[in-house]
Amino acid sequence: MAGLMHKWELSPEPATFASSNRWSNKDMDVVPENKRTWGRTSWVLYWISDALNVASYELASSMLAVGLSWRQALPAIAVGHIIIAAAITGNGAIGATLHVPFPVINRSSFGFYFSYFSVISRVVLAMFWFGIQTYTGSECVYQMLKAIWPSTARIPNHIPESSHITTVGLMCYFLFWLFQLPLLLISPQKVRYLFWAKAAIVPPAFLAMMIWAFATTGGGEIFAQRGTLHGSKLAWAWLAALNSTLGNFSTLAVNIPDFTRYSPSVKAQNVQMIIIPIAFTFCAFVGIACTSAGYVHYGAYYWDPLRLIDNWDNRAASFFAAFAFALATVCTNISANSISAANDLTALCPRWINIRRGQVLCALIGGWVILPWEILATAIGFLQFMAGYTVFLGPIAGIMLADYYLVKRGRIDVPALYKPKGRYRYYGGVASNWRAVVALVVSVPPNLPGLINAINPKINVHGGIYPYNIAWLLGLTLAATVYTLTSKVWPAHETIIPDAIFDESHRHDSKADSHEGSVDDKEKGAKTTMTEV
Repeated sequence: MAGLMHKWELSPEPATFASSNRWSNKDMDVVPENKRTWGRTSWVLYWISDALNVASYELASSMLAVGLSWRQALPAIAVGHIIIAAAITGNGAIGATLHVPFPVINRSSFGFYFSYFSVISRVVLAMFWFGIQTYTGSECVYQMLKAIWPSTARIPNHIPESSHITTVGLMCYFLFWLFQLPLLLISPQKVRYLFWAKAAIVPPAFLAMMIWAFATTGGGEIFAQRGTLHGSKLAWAWLAALNSTLGNFSTLAVNIPDFTRYSPSVKAQNVQMIIIPIAFTFCAFVGIACTSAGYVHYGAYYWDPLRLIDNWDNRAASFFAAFAFALATVCTNISANSISAANDLTALCPRWINIRRGQVLCALIGGWVILPWEILATAIGFLQFMAGYTVFLGPIAGIMLADYYLVKRGRIDVPALYKPKGRYRYYGGVASNWRAVVALVVSVPPNLPGLINAINPKINVHGGIYPYNIAWLLGLTLAATVYTLTSKVWPAHETIIPDAIFDESHRHDSKADSHEGSVDDKEKGAKTTMTEV
């Protein structure tokens, strides 16, 4: 048994900063120069891959449902993605500079041990959405099978109705889960090739659907509809639409360093600021156009593109469109969920888990343990809670941005990020940075009444619902402001250094370094590692 455990144990790299494999492994260490392969083209294709999916296609649906016109909804989507692109690019620059993942970077602002709060929060969220996205992918598989064998729709059900899934539904779910499983084993350095494949297949499918919409209907009824809201109701509805846009990818605004650490330079990843608003706004516009055309053809608004495809008579078109959405779902699931969860699991247990093993665990737990079809059918309140998790993600992103740009001004001691008794233990902070705790305590509560109302609309919170309409922006701004003020008034002197430190040979004989008294350094000694490019 001991021999088997030893076989599965991960050994630290010779160049690691950590004192043992208890704190890091190859996938957590600084990315070596020869593996920084994500250039500008990779980032463009990455975001085209992430943008063109079912959720982005449906983004405008709830906005039009509450009374906004398409002319009011589309700017909310565009502005929201400009804002989230700024946060993603800002935090992405940290990863591209330090070349370490989100769980490690987060130690700079939250403290070595309190950072696990962010890591655990993120891994739970990623596994949950992995299951939901896999269920969406199973619906794509159903449309593909039905296009090939129409009799698929007539397969008898042998599963009790109380299970909230049918025999054919479970079959399609398993097939999609099985299809994406080997793709999870691709290393993050090489997974960009999968995004290249998606960029070659999925955009033409979206363009074809948009051409079909305008060629057959000239636009349809949605483009003729006017908004039904005015005054303050219109303003709050527009802000709520903006917030739902921000929440769509608020997770990546936090953990984008998991990917940008593979970028050779900050400049290469800056293209995200441009491509994100363009790709997501285009996808939402296609959704509006196709839904409008669907009403003309079939007499109902099918915001779910798979339900729209279900009405098509052309089996070849149905198969190709469903395949494009299936590929889109796989890529989004990998980039936004499985790799993120794997990085977090690696940080929680680096001795036994690396990114590959973490992705397999995510597939097993997120794919099967949480039973996504049960949640989608019965746990509406839980769905609303997970969707409203932006009340925590906004503050976490704000604290990380404020810490790097306003407090430490880019002067990070990278080796210390791997040392539990190093400078980022935050002396006097009970192994955490109390300034980050205070920022969370101040920024989260204003949004809780609105979150409670979203979970259970029967609970009347009166005016408390309005802050929730700007939850992400409010949380980010409050947290960044409080964190910056407390850090300036009560600075953590041990974390303030004159220059960034990228390896042990670049250390300065400063008071902060001597105050650190790094036990890990004494145990391990100086090590050779990669320097910053």
